[in-house]
Amino acid sequence: MKKITTHWALALITACLIIFFGFDNGKVVETIRLKQFDLLQSIDSSKVSNDIAVVTIDEKAIEKFGQYPWDRKTFGEAIEKLRRWGAGAILLPILFSEKDRLGGDKEFVEYLHKIPGVIVAQIGSNKANKNAVPRGVAKIGDPIPYMYEWDGILGPLPEIGAAASGVGVINTTPEVDGVVRRLPLIVRVGGETYPSMAIETIRVLFGQRSYQVKGFEGGIEAIRVPGSPIVKTDQNGRIWLKWDKKFENMSLAHIGESTAEDPIDLKGKIVILGATAEGISSIIATPQGEKYDWQVIGTALQTMIDGNQIVRPFWAPGFEQIALVVVALGLVFLIAFLPYWLVGTGMLVLLGGVGAVSYYAWSQHLYLIDVSMIVVALFVVGGHALFARFVKEFQLKQQIKKQFEHYLAPAMVKKLQQNPNLLKLGGDTRELTLLFCDIRGFTPISEQFKTNPQGLTVLINRFLTPMTDIIMKNDGTIDKYMGDCIMAFWNAPLNVDEQRTKAVQTSHDMLNHLEKLNVELKAEGQLPINIGIGLNTGEVVVGNMGSNQRFDYSCLGDAVNLAARLEGQSKEYGVKIVFGEDTAKEIEDTFVILELDKIAVKGKSEAVRIFTSLGTHKELHDTMNYVFAKKQHEKFLEHYRAKRWVLAEKWAQDLRSEFNETMMSYYDMMLQRIEILKEENLEDWDGVYVAKTK
Repeated sequence: MKKITTHWALALITACLIIFFGFDNGKVVETIRLKQFDLLQSIDSSKVSNDIAVVTIDEKAIEKFGQYPWDRKTFGEAIEKLRRWGAGAILLPILFSEKDRLGGDKEFVEYLHKIPGVIVAQIGSNKANKNAVPRGVAKIGDPIPYMYEWDGILGPLPEIGAAASGVGVINTTPEVDGVVRRLPLIVRVGGETYPSMAIETIRVLFGQRSYQVKGFEGGIEAIRVPGSPIVKTDQNGRIWLKWDKKFENMSLAHIGESTAEDPIDLKGKIVILGATAEGISSIIATPQGEKYDWQVIGTALQTMIDGNQIVRPFWAPGFEQIALVVVALGLVFLIAFLPYWLVGTGMLVLLGGVGAVSYYAWSQHLYLIDVSMIVVALFVVGGHALFARFVKEFQLKQQIKKQFEHYLAPAMVKKLQQNPNLLKLGGDTRELTLLFCDIRGFTPISEQFKTNPQGLTVLINRFLTPMTDIIMKNDGTIDKYMGDCIMAFWNAPLNVDEQRTKAVQTSHDMLNHLEKLNVELKAEGQLPINIGIGLNTGEVVVGNMGSNQRFDYSCLGDAVNLAARLEGQSKEYGVKIVFGEDTAKEIEDTFVILELDKIAVKGKSEAVRIFTSLGTHKELHDTMNYVFAKKQHEKFLEHYRAKRWVLAEKWAQDLRSEFNETMMSYYDMMLQRIEILKEENLEDWDGVYVAKTK
């Protein structure tokens, strides 16, 4: 049963379900698709329209003209003012279906006769069919059955409808999630057709009597006002609204005022008289959030004027379904048989690729390409396949642990669980920071236990156990114990951030703990333990070293040898910690470090700069003027390497007390060396000291 539930083929069932789900095009799939289209539109930045402006019926207008609805004479006076201000077509998305209670219809009709280019509203209804104003269409094919159909149309009063230059439908058609993204340009009641206010405005502007509608076997293809550009639509005669325009607006209360607070230039622009006052305005949901209903009319009109039409290509659904099948099924095999890094790379490439295709199609051609189900497949099918593989590998790891936990160290078992291929010999080249720690003067300590060898073992364990804990606490890896010596490294088998810093901090922590241990040993009447620590950073080969029968996880390389040599030099230079130049990189902001010398260690001709650490800046800040002392130390090295022996000796003598006991042995050693160097022929000396001991 376990093998069945973790078999890679089980993910095929999930892939097939996702494919079926995507092909079904249900409400959930359609909603996800539309949300992705919204995301594409959100990429566009908004610009102010140069073609359309809005005059608002807001609180200021109601305060000026009185309680709403107004006497229709007020509307007549408003459109007259708008025309005087230079407005072109004037859109009134207001339903004048009932007689004016204040008796202003006659005057309003007179204004409409006098002022051409005014378009009023009618609305599709499932209850009423009254005063409808249809417009004829010239048909290519049979597009009528594919238009949105209403039971009836509620139009304006006959005299208003006849006097206005145009009458347009103001209904919107929300998608399955209630958001308005598309608008039908023409709707029908039976065999009669009725234009939306947006395309009715185009008809009025071009002075035409009707429309041309082109159908095909699957629906409507395009709508056109003779003389104007063709408008491509979906199969139901709808256009996608492009929400990339803002409309300048001002209050109707300020029309005609020379000192208007919010003046805008209406000259030659299409003007929409839109309600924004609380209680009389209608709000609808759009991809850009809630907007007034008249903003949909303006957006549809602007979309047609710009000619930058959003298109859902006829081939898009087929392309999307093929891509879904390829990706969903391909993921199963990709995840089952390829390395994790390649799986991750492949999934990222797929995710970025489908996103790039969709973005390119939108940005270059305004094509709407749906990749949402492909993304769903990436996460659902990919997640299932990855989970199944993970569980299968986890079971394998548990099996490996059971087989090897009694034979290998726990850390090694864990490595084998993560990658069984580690049982092979060999390793990787990577940068490590290496640490060697050795007890100085071990012979006198061991002589204490001539008659008690077990006591020596206890002592060594008292030393090695806390030192090991400190190394591991600081993310280090114990390589091996060599009697009283510890070898450790950082950055393998796992990557370690700030490996140099952690290695140097470990060295100080070891020395601090050793002080506490020596207090205990002194109280017990035993000799104290002194140690030297050598550090070096460099590229080494790290992995399983040994034979086919027995091997250890260890490292080899020149950097390892140098680290061991530097540990040996800690006694020579009278300091506890010595590290190379590569380790000194990146730690100076944390630790106070001093260069000790340029030295060619035994067995190597190439010189290296060696350093020691006095502690962290924070620790030394209140205990000594280390900034001044460090500069003086650098001056000492400058005199020393320039063979200015008198000055070098003076600086060394002065510096003995600057660092207390920390560096006293170092300066004593350097003073002795200077006495020897004075007697030697150093004509070609480059300041490099050749070590005589390991």
